[in-house]
Amino acid sequence: MSGRVVPYYCPYCGEEDLTPYEPEADSDVDIKGGWHCADCTRVFAVKYHGMEAATTYAAPPTGRQPE
Repeated sequence: MSGRVVPYYCPYCGEEDLTPYEPEADSDVDIKGGWHCADCTRVFAVKYHGMEAATTYAAPPTGRQPE
C-alpha cells in the first residue's frame, strides 16, 4: 500500500484536475504527500485515521411482553 491516499476531487472546489504535490526547496508550504488542484491552486493532504468499531445493538425481545 502506498503512503499517499488518492482523492477523486478537490475538497475546496470539487474539480478533478489533481496532481501529486512535492514542495520545492524555497516553498513556504510544508506538506508531504499532498495534492495540488490546478483549478483553485490549493494544496491539501488527505489522511486516513482508521475505522471506528461498529455500534452493536441488542436484539429486540421476542414473545409476549409482560403487562
